[in-house]
Amino acid sequence: MEFIMPNADDIAWFKQQFSTQINAGLTGTPFDVDMLTAIACQETGEVWPILRKKLPVDRVVALCVGDTIDFQGPGKGRQAFPRTKDALLAVPNGDEMFDVARKALDDMSVFIKSYQGAASNPNKFCHGYGVFQRDIQFFKDDPDYFLQRRYENFPDTLAQCLGELKRGLAKRGFQNRTSLTDFEFATVAIAYNRGSYNADKGLKQGFFDGEKFYGERIFDFVTLSRSVGAAAASAAPLMAGRYVVMARGGLKLRGGPGTNFDAERTLSAGAELNVIASPGIDPAWAHVDLEGDGLLDGFVFASFLAPVGANGQGNAPAPN
Repeated sequence: MEFIMPNADDIAWFKQQFSTQINAGLTGTPFDVDMLTAIACQETGEVWPILRKKLPVDRVVALCVGDTIDFQGPGKGRQAFPRTKDALLAVPNGDEMFDVARKALDDMSVFIKSYQGAASNPNKFCHGYGVFQRDIQFFKDDPDYFLQRRYENFPDTLAQCLGELKRGLAKRGFQNRTSLTDFEFATVAIAYNRGSYNADKGLKQGFFDGEKFYGERIFDFVTLSRSVGAAAASAAPLMAGRYVVMARGGLKLRGGPGTNFDAERTLSAGAELNVIASPGIDPAWAHVDLEGDGLLDGFVFASFLAPVGANGQGNAPAPN
C-alpha cells in the first residue's frame, strides 16, 4: 500500500483537535504533544488526513482502523495472532470479533480507496484499531476493548498508546527520565512498534514502508510536528450562535474548560445549544447555554459542534 504522508496542515488539524486531551494524559511522562502526534501520523496517517476533510471528528476517530496483511509464509506477512480469518474464528468470541473487524474495514474503505481492494475479499479484516493502532493480537487478553469498540473513543486509544510507550521506556531504560530527545523518543517508538530496540541499527528498525523504516518516519514526523507552531495549531474560538452536537456517542458537559473538570452530564448527538462568547478561555472549548436563557451551563469540546443547518444537522426534534 502506498504510504500517504500527513502534511503540516494535517498536523495542525490534529493538534487543534486533540492537543488538550493529549496534554491531560502526559502528566508524569517525558512525552509531549509532538511526540504523540508523530505516532498518530505513522500509525494511521493514511486514514485521518483524508477523513478529516469529509467527516466530523468523532467519525474520523472511529474509522481509524487498518492493516489487513495476512500470513504469507514463514517470515512473510503477518506473524502474530491471528494470521488468518480461520485463526480468529478458532478462539472464543472470534466470530463476534471477526464481525467487528470486518465491519471496520467495510466502513473505513468507503472513504479510503487504497483499502477497497482488501474490502473486496470477504476473508480480509482489520488488524489495527484506534488512532494509535492497538493490534488485534491483544484480543485474547482484552476482548472487551475490541468487542465494545473502545478504540473509537480518543481517550481510550490514547490511554493504550501511553501504556505501550511506557513499556517502551522501560525497555530502553528510560523509565525514570523526565525528558527525551527526539532521537531517544524515536527509539522508544521502535520498541513500541516491534517490541525491542537494537542500538546497532539506529532508527532503521520497525515496519519498512518501502522507503523508510518506522523509526525514521517517527523522527521525521516529530520534526515536522515541531515546525507547526502554536499559532498554526491553535483553534479559533467558535463564534457565538446556535450549534448542534455532532458526537455520535454524545458529548460531555464539563464544569470547566478541561478534562480535569468533572463531567456533569452527556449531551446527546443532535442536541442543540447556544455557544456564548467567552474571551480568554482555551479555544478548544466552548462555553454553552443549554436552555437559551442566557445562563451558562458549562463547557464542551468545540470540535464536536457544528452550526445549526450545517451538514444537514439542526432543527431536529430535541432528544428525549
